[in-house]
Amino acid sequence: MSTTGVRRGEPVTTVLTWEVRPGREQEFEEWTHGITRCARRFPGNEGVSWLRPEKGHRFHAVLRWSDPHRLAAWLGSDERAEWHARIADVAREISSERQSTSGMETWFSLPGTTVQAPPRWKMVLTTFLGAYPFTLLIQWLVTPHTDAWPLPLRAAVFPLVLLPTLTYLVMPRLSRLLRHWLYPPPDQ
Repeated sequence: MSTTGVRRGEPVTTVLTWEVRPGREQEFEEWTHGITRCARRFPGNEGVSWLRPEKGHRFHAVLRWSDPHRLAAWLGSDERAEWHARIADVAREISSERQSTSGMETWFSLPGTTVQAPPRWKMVLTTFLGAYPFTLLIQWLVTPHTDAWPLPLRAAVFPLVLLPTLTYLVMPRLSRLLRHWLYPPPDQ
């Protein structure tokens, strides 16, 4: 695993989907070992996992990178292109199914599923519903006691209290409570 250099953004996870020709699964699996070793040597790589289908011919690669720039460098690299050329007659990547997450989508994930994150406007509204009451509470209970503190210290209190509260307590419960609105069934 290589994470040399300074990070230029937030970590990112991407899921790639591969359609494998029937009867060529063993060749494809051997190929996955080689390209995974190659990717792991690439700067910024933080891991590659392969999900094999129980039935069918679609394989999924979950790639974790230190930042979007290094992921883009890998996706556009000559090394990756060479590995892809090796299996042109075995499998093809379904680029229309590529998914990446890097931010608040993790607040809205459903354990045990591969459901896509809700639209951003729904994430913003849900986050507002979760953050507003605690913002009000912090302003009412904490802020009056920090008036004499230097501005940088006062400013630090708010995110130090709010972010862990949202991440560990509020957002998991709120996303479960609103799951039918955030993730409507496909037919709606």
